Amino acid sequence: MALLLEWSNEQDQLEITPELISMIEELLQIAGKREDIPLGEVALSFVTDEEIRKLNKEYRGLDKPTDVLSFPMMEFGAGELEINYGELEEIASDEDTLGGSLFGADQLGDIIISVPRAIEQAGEYGHSINREIGFLFVHGFLHLIGYDHQTEEEEKRMFRKQEEILQEAGLIR
Repeated sequence: MALLLEWSNEQDQLEITPELISMIEELLQIAGKREDIPLGEVALSFVTDEEIRKLNKEYRGLDKPTDVLSFPMMEFGAGELEINYGELEEIASDEDTLGGSLFGADQLGDIIISVPRAIEQAGEYGHSINREIGFLFVHGFLHLIGYDHQTEEEEKRMFRKQEEILQEAGLIR
């Protein structure tokens, strides 16, 4: 078992191609390997600005659209993700699991990406939509596993990790 990506598309502004999903799956594997997260499942949703605005208001109290939201499922302690990989591997070997999914036992969390915001930002930064969606996905993934950017030091560390993952995948600016 490895890191798994479940995804849904709730917008019609951008075609979500098999190539885009393949790129995101590669980013997930690279990020997981770099962060020593060998197992887990990430749910990714591509949404409209209206949908992400609703979620941002409901969960963060900010009545405006944003580019990406992350909803971790794991508990954190002393800045570290606490996962018992031995138990996950034991569960993963059970033939009653469906397509490798552990019915939430291995859920790292949800990442929600606003496609209109990603398209806009790709234009602003002068790079491809794939690079921007990849950046937003990696950013969301790092939040799922406990990284944040509340201080300047945390931001430097998180953004350095993001860039290293994107470069390893060949998604340079």
